[in-house]
Amino acid sequence: MNHPELDMAAIQRKLLALREELQAESASSESSRDTVVLDQTSVGRLSRMDAMQGQAMAKAEEERRQRRLKLIGGALVRIDNEEFGECIECGEWIGAKRLEWDPLVLKCINCAE
Repeated sequence: MNHPELDMAAIQRKLLALREELQAESASSESSRDTVVLDQTSVGRLSRMDAMQGQAMAKAEEERRQRRLKLIGGALVRIDNEEFGECIECGEWIGAKRLEWDPLVLKCINCAE
């Protein structure tokens, strides 16, 4: 049984919208993760270093997006399996307000500490 105090349709819509937003961000930032060209004739050393740092930051952001996309996929599966809102540690219900704020939460407040 999903969390009895939550509107599962609203939670599902929120998760799907978040997934769509993250996928769009991922697609739009793809070029910033491309290999940095090391042509010293067109770009100075400091400019290349800046570009490499920007690339590293873009890759790290993409990794965070991909982790969130996996969490969203897991939350959608838990909704389908009628397990959404249960703490993965103790099995108790996670606070409804906490799940409304962040539907990707996996543990109740006691187990999260």
